[in-house]
Amino acid sequence: MADLLQLLKIPMQIHWAELFAPQTPFLEIFIRGSIIFLALFFFFRFVALRVSGSLSLNDILVIVLIADASQNAMAGNSNSITDGIFLVATILFWNFMIEAMEYYFKPLRRFLKAQPLLIVKDGAEVRQNMRKQLISHEELMEQLREQGIEDISEVRSAYLEDDGNISVLKKTPAEGRKNEQRDKKPWK
Repeated sequence: MADLLQLLKIPMQIHWAELFAPQTPFLEIFIRGSIIFLALFFFFRFVALRVSGSLSLNDILVIVLIADASQNAMAGNSNSITDGIFLVATILFWNFMIEAMEYYFKPLRRFLKAQPLLIVKDGAEVRQNMRKQLISHEELMEQLREQGIEDISEVRSAYLEDDGNISVLKKTPAEGRKNEQRDKKPWK
């Protein structure tokens, strides 16, 4: 067996101290992780409302950053496993803190969490808001059809939510009849 390993030139020595000994001070890891997480959070919060279809912005951010942090530790790019674990803990800490601030501090909620954006009002597109989020008429109609709505005139209001989904409030039957009567021309 040893001859086979020597033939394949597979190193048999594992440097356990290098695997687990921190190579970067924990405070530096915490500061780096905090700056990257918060910078990405605010970038996505203010630049890109439509980031997903079912995951929240924090969910996506945590998944991406944990994957990157873990990859650095696993690949051995001069980072120990301990460094990677601490960076993952830093990312999870900031995710929890932002969620807690959204929950406990109502004034911060408006700043930390995107508000729903009105894209349909009384059966008519709010084109200015659709343009801001680059939602085409075809894309809107596709979303409405997925919710069982064939005609936009059936919609009282529709909102682009902070998770990228479109929520729709249908008109009541009474509202629909009022609009039909208003649109009809009287016989002369």
